[in-house]
Amino acid sequence: MYQYTDFDRQFVHQRAAQFRDQLERWQAGKLSEEQFRPLRLQNGWYVQRYAPMLRVAVPYGELSSARLRVLAKIAREYDTPEAEVYKHANEIQGKLGSVRLPTHYAHFTTRTNVQYNWIPLSRSADVMDLLASVDMHGIQTSGNCIRNITSDELAGIAVDEIADPRPFAEIMRQWSTLHPEFAFLPRKFKIAITGAVEDRVATGWYDVGLQLHKNDEGELGFRVKVGGGMGRTPIIGTVVREFLPWNQLMNYLEAVIRVYNRYGRRDNAWKARIKILVKSEGQRYIDDVEAEYKEVIERDGAPHTISQAELDRVSANFATPTLATRVFRSAEETHAELRAQADEDVQFARWLHRNVAPHKNPALRAVTLSFKRLGQAPGDASASQLEAAAQLADRFSAGEARVTHEQNLLLPWVHAEDLHALWLAAREAGFASPNIHLLTDMISCPGGDFCSLANARSIPIAAAITERYQDLDELDDLGEIDLHISGCINSCGHHHSGHIGILGVDKDGKEWYQVTLGGSDGAARNGPALPGKVVGPSFSAAEVPDVIEAVLNTYRDTREPGESFIDTLRRVGMDPFKSAANGARFKVEEAA
Repeated sequence: MYQYTDFDRQFVHQRAAQFRDQLERWQAGKLSEEQFRPLRLQNGWYVQRYAPMLRVAVPYGELSSARLRVLAKIAREYDTPEAEVYKHANEIQGKLGSVRLPTHYAHFTTRTNVQYNWIPLSRSADVMDLLASVDMHGIQTSGNCIRNITSDELAGIAVDEIADPRPFAEIMRQWSTLHPEFAFLPRKFKIAITGAVEDRVATGWYDVGLQLHKNDEGELGFRVKVGGGMGRTPIIGTVVREFLPWNQLMNYLEAVIRVYNRYGRRDNAWKARIKILVKSEGQRYIDDVEAEYKEVIERDGAPHTISQAELDRVSANFATPTLATRVFRSAEETHAELRAQADEDVQFARWLHRNVAPHKNPALRAVTLSFKRLGQAPGDASASQLEAAAQLADRFSAGEARVTHEQNLLLPWVHAEDLHALWLAAREAGFASPNIHLLTDMISCPGGDFCSLANARSIPIAAAITERYQDLDELDDLGEIDLHISGCINSCGHHHSGHIGILGVDKDGKEWYQVTLGGSDGAARNGPALPGKVVGPSFSAAEVPDVIEAVLNTYRDTREPGESFIDTLRRVGMDPFKSAANGARFKVEEAA
């Protein structure tokens, strides 16, 4: 993982000190609420439905065990609202029939950040100091700026990787942080980058999506997509450059964002994202970017060209960690031992199949710790769970873990011969559910239980579906299914890209849910990135679990041997699934 330089560390500490001064001036009445609001937002502090929410940046999802322990400390000691606030929130949730809202939790997001929902602003400066002590912060996790840059959780270790994307992501991070020209864009701006053949980072769904590849001459460069996004208008990014030489990345990004900054709409927040500009202008936008890029090269002298020396300098900060020395054992011997252990225990066999991925180093594996369980919202991690994950990272993964897009943690440096011992330890900690990419490994935003923008709650829907599908045999039989839930059209739960998507909507002040089918994030197992299609009118919360069950039963009835849910849906079309979904509504109405 990236090792901060003295300059990086000094910058983060100075930023924390600056925020403390801003907070104290606001508390003393020297800054108005209107003046303080942009300052706290620039450091990741929102005010949500009941209490402040902090978003912590986790570049490329990488967390050391020391960082996990600090995140645990923040959850345990600071994620506690004032008593009256918490009492009021739980009284409201009780009237809605929801569960008691948890405190002392962190929340993993789909963009590999970490959020807290209950920290009082009066304690926010102390939290920023704690984060700075382990090189963490909330800079540019909010506002109309370039947000935290996302990468593949297998970056640097994937077997299909052409080049490690993390050094390029770090160069972009350093360039974009407090960039004076791009601090007040028309709207927030998100970049994703991958260096692998398979697009596991959903580049098509980002404002800018970057995929490293080599041209016919063997030269390294980027396929550049611009204008992707979810929200009210789901759009897949347009390929504007099939091959951009790697050293021109920053010069070209400057052109892409400068044209957006110049022409992007500022009169309508719903039409301010770059996807709207690209969609409306089409080739004209691409031509303007190319013209601006030419100006950057010829007029400005290509100031952001990445030299080999700079790439080497940043890459050196991503050195492979020192791993524990092992007595030599051949791959065949290790494989035979794992196979014997799997033969003895079907649960271990399932875990090996679902939670363990191959590694660039054949002696190692990448292992996903599942945080999805009954009674816990997707993405949530308690203080004790964070500490347990830190212990596993220290013992099995050179002190490193990574947040995944699916809101779990991945251990990237596990010796193959340690897999059985890790499984036993993960099972004891509650992280060994063999459900990765299965139905209960769902993605969900916090929804209306916390977010002031949400139209409906996500957590009770996720809980009801999870409770219904607890049988591992049934989950295995259903196979890989991406279920994504968002509480509003802002799409923080990425419902558009789910094989099954659930969107909370408001009808006459009541919670309803729209179901979509056939979405894809662009990973190889899902096919090209696509938004799902709506199956019919909205459903009530009580109807949603039955609707999902009806859709899955239709899949069981129509699939061919070995066929996945998404493949069956594409083969037979939407009509049988629409009929099943709407039929489930009538059954619920009749029962009522």
